[in-house]
Amino acid sequence: MGRRVLRVVLTVLAVVAAVLSSIVMFGSYNWVEADQNFYPDGWSTSSFLLGLVAAVLLCWRHRWPEVITGIALVSPLVLVGDSMAALIGLAALANRRRDRVLWIGTALVYAATLRAVWRDAHNVEHSIAGLWIGDSPSPGWQIVGIVLTTTVFVAIPLMVGILSGIQNELTRSELHERELRAEMTRREERTRIAREMHDVLGHRLSLLSLQAGALEVSKDTQASSEAAKSVRTTARQSLDDLRQVIGVLRDGDAPLGQPAKPQPTLAEVPDLITNARAAGMVINVTILLEEAGTAPAQLGTATYRILQESLTNALRHAPGAPVDLTVRGAPGTGLTIEAVNALPLVAHPSPGSGTGLTGVAERANLLGGSVTAGPSGTMFVLRAWLPWEAH
Repeated sequence: MGRRVLRVVLTVLAVVAAVLSSIVMFGSYNWVEADQNFYPDGWSTSSFLLGLVAAVLLCWRHRWPEVITGIALVSPLVLVGDSMAALIGLAALANRRRDRVLWIGTALVYAATLRAVWRDAHNVEHSIAGLWIGDSPSPGWQIVGIVLTTTVFVAIPLMVGILSGIQNELTRSELHERELRAEMTRREERTRIAREMHDVLGHRLSLLSLQAGALEVSKDTQASSEAAKSVRTTARQSLDDLRQVIGVLRDGDAPLGQPAKPQPTLAEVPDLITNARAAGMVINVTILLEEAGTAPAQLGTATYRILQESLTNALRHAPGAPVDLTVRGAPGTGLTIEAVNALPLVAHPSPGSGTGLTGVAERANLLGGSVTAGPSGTMFVLRAWLPWEAH
């Protein structure tokens, strides 16, 4: 709002200045004594009227600076008008462009201003320029004064326009960068949500598949009942997770205005192992952590998700094979994760996105860690190291 008001005020001042300059030019060119009749000639009248038109057109100088400046040049170049409107148009032209058009326009405005100043300098009695240029001791000094005055008159609007244009470009550049940063933030958030969806739902659905398989082959009524209960619980958790992710994608917040589910930490790793074992997985776990309660939240989340993805991959690629998990770490030395399972004799993995290990690597890289994963003999080994700063 304030910027718009400033532009309106500047436009009014520009129009008023151009009109007053045309009036002064018209009066000095047709100066008569008080006892003489006033008979303006056609040249000065045409210049005055054209100057008024150019002054009014300055209201649109920022929209069509080339056209407005060209119209304002007609009066001082062709007729006997002043160049105030052309100088103001030059500032708008310099604000918009910095190419050959600007330099051609500058040359034409300089020529028009030089002609107007030259004419006023020789009208010693009735022009402002004639007061300090016309009384020069020699024609050489008069020419120098005319050139210097013209240069100052042209340089001021030219520099004002260029500086204003540079400032506008910087503002647009900052706005563009801000939009790019916002888009990058949105893209990172979408990537994070996709990674969370893959990690959480992929793991739960893999457990669901394992539990359904156990239910299918079980002949024990009690075991079947427990398996069905486990399937129902896992399915409900999967739906809850899916509902939360959809709520974030739709509203940018938890569904139904509820608080977002907190990210898992190191304290929830035992629950992850327990649930996987309850689903039928054979897991050997070794956890040696010093001051686990002081671990940063991001470190805990990354550790949980890497372990979760390791179990998911083992379920998909080597169902029924034991998994050896080792987690070691301490502040100042970092945290090491190792997941080992036997390679299947025949590869029949369940369907998946194929981006699990990529997500694990992204999580580790975000924290400054590293991940290696691949076959080692008859075993598949995933090793990850995450930095853990000392207190």
